Amino acid sequence: MDLVLKLRELRRLRGLSQKQAAEHSDMGPRTLSTFETGRRIASIKVEQLLALLRAYDMTPAEFFGGAVEYEVFSEFEHLDERELAVIRELRRVPEAARERVFDYVLTMIEGAVLRAESGALRVVR
Repeated sequence: MDLVLKLRELRRLRGLSQKQAAEHSDMGPRTLSTFETGRRIASIKVEQLLALLRAYDMTPAEFFGGAVEYEVFSEFEHLDERELAVIRELRRVPEAARERVFDYVLTMIEGAVLRAESGALRVVR
């Protein structure tokens, strides 16, 4: 798993928005966003990475030693058929467009979670 994906997944696993994670690590939300999209990941400073890991309650040894992958992949054991279908469909997206689709879907999910937490989201079936 690459550094960009690990950072994004670790934040998601901790249940933090980009704004919350940025606040906990003393960086701006836009800076964190550029790391999570890969636009500026090559310029991340060691102290920025360490601050993020502290915010996510993870040591560098855990982060680079496979703990993130373990947490992410252990979630697959609990996926239902609809969730698996979403993953299968995402894999059909052409590689050139995949990163934009991931960013869009993750933004939509984060927005839905925030609206649900604030009571502004109605579930219609």
